[in-house]
Amino acid sequence: MNFQTFIFYVFAAILIFAALRVVTTRNPVHAALWLVLCFFTAAGIWLLLQAEFLAIVLVLVYVGAVMVLFLFVVMMLDVNFDSLRSKFRSYVPVGATVGALVLLEMALVVIGSSVAGDAAPPAPVGRNTKALGRLIYVDYVYAFEIAAVVLLVAIIAAIALTHRGRRESKYQDPGRQVKVRRQDRVRLLDLPAETKGE
Repeated sequence: MNFQTFIFYVFAAILIFAALRVVTTRNPVHAALWLVLCFFTAAGIWLLLQAEFLAIVLVLVYVGAVMVLFLFVVMMLDVNFDSLRSKFRSYVPVGATVGALVLLEMALVVIGSSVAGDAAPPAPVGRNTKALGRLIYVDYVYAFEIAAVVLLVAIIAAIALTHRGRRESKYQDPGRQVKVRRQDRVRLLDLPAETKGE
């Protein structure tokens, strides 16, 4: 077993452990930290496979988006921030563990790339993104389209399940607006005139 295979198995073990901690922990802050570790570990595996574009996109999009979404949800909910501040020290062990593992993974990737030398598999001809696009849109186009349709159905189902029409919401009916007549909108009143003596 060479060094890159060893790094892959280490990353795979960390990824499986972090994914299990995401779904088994009860604290949402700890779950988000373990999820960040999952994304960093998956990005490390992409780097081992010489897919730098995917690794960077995974870190920038998923880690950034997940943390922003998590902060948005925390801010939108009615959260007692005083109790969160009082429990701040309870987050330090998990945060330190995740940070140490991320640092270890980055060090292993750097060491692995310097130790392996020419033992790495040959890079694809041309740019990395061009090879990725050729794989997705030429070789695996049907699987990619099926995954896109499944995701679209999931989005529509989530919107349909969570959408509730409010009774007090007002809306316009264009059909009724077109059919309206002057007599329906304007009413002339014949009021008797008042004189100053009355």
